[in-house]
Order: sequence, then C-alpha cells, then structure tokens
Amino acid sequence: MRRCERAKDRGFVTAEAAMVLPVLVIFAMALVWGLLVVAAQIQCVDAARAGARSAARQDPADAVAEITRQTAPRDAKITVSREGDQVRVTVVAEPPALHGLPFELREEAVALVEETVGEPAGASAGEGR
Repeated sequence: MRRCERAKDRGFVTAEAAMVLPVLVIFAMALVWGLLVVAAQIQCVDAARAGARSAARQDPADAVAEITRQTAPRDAKITVSREGDQVRVTVVAEPPALHGLPFELREEAVALVEETVGEPAGASAGEGR
C-alpha cells in the first residue's frame, strides 16, 4: 500500500517548484528595481542640494545647471528659480528601468541667496579715518 502512495506523490515537488520559482524571481526583480528607484531618488536629493548651494553663492546659471546635471540621474529635468532672497532648484526624473510607470522622482531644495558686498581689494572698515 505504501508503494502506491509514493507513486502518486512523485510529481508534486516538480509542480510546487514550477509555481514557486517564478514568484521568487519576480520578487527578487522587484527588490532590485526598488533599490534602483531609491538610489535615483537619493541622486535627485543630492543634485537639488548641490544646485541650490551653487545658486545661493550666485554662481553663473550655466555653472549651476552643470553642477546639478553632474549629480542628477540621466535625462532629469532641472528647474532653477529665484523668489526674493531664496533660490529653488527642482530635479524631476523618471524611475529607472521601467519608464512607462505613472510616477516620477521629484526633489526640491531651497536656499537663501548669499549677498556679496563689492568692496575694493585691500579696503577695510578702519581705513580712511
């Protein structure tokens, strides 16, 4: 009788492996994709901060854009604006690998503009008295 039961159960391991293996592969791929998205979001944060610091120092617009692009993910859209005494840098990128998804990675950084006083070279506050 036992010999008959073993013969019935022989194909179950193959069927279970055929069902579980694709699920594990999809789960592993989802984890890797999630890590890529988190890494791209961190790049957006770093790019926005670097661009805001550069714009706050009143670097030329080309330099601000170049510094931001060097740090941002590939094909990211960069916007730099000034509102009063604040500069705002926004970095928007598509998620990596699966570009058709309906969301985007977006980060924004704001910094106060550092006003520089144009003193002639060599002049100090105590001279001329």
